[in-house]
Amino acid sequence: MTTAVPSALDAIFSALSDPTRRAILTMLLEDDMAVTDVAEPFQMSLAAISKHLGVLADAGLITQEKRGRVKWCKLDPYAMGAAVTWIQSFGQLDPLDLDAFERFLEAELRETEGPAEAGPEVTDPSPDAA
Repeated sequence: MTTAVPSALDAIFSALSDPTRRAILTMLLEDDMAVTDVAEPFQMSLAAISKHLGVLADAGLITQEKRGRVKWCKLDPYAMGAAVTWIQSFGQLDPLDLDAFERFLEAELRETEGPAEAGPEVTDPSPDAA
């Protein structure tokens, strides 16, 4: 049995399927950026970056605004809400508690290192030690 996924979700997942677009979204987490600034770290033409930005905008993940002669891109922080809700509906993706994970790793390291942390046991090889 298959269930149709709404076209908005299709657009979001399609936009997220490309590593360049995911990198652009990560960059936009920091702040709004001019299109030329978005393009700077990539070794592709401004036209190619503009196409990626168009896909992100069509999916509703970013907005673009012209300020004077410069086109600015802004991440829509709520745009992935529908996708997140859809993914979480499977119920198998609980939020990750990084603090608990860190405590678990520290406990595991202590168990595996055990007495070795205290250093090697030193015995006196001299005959007077007995």
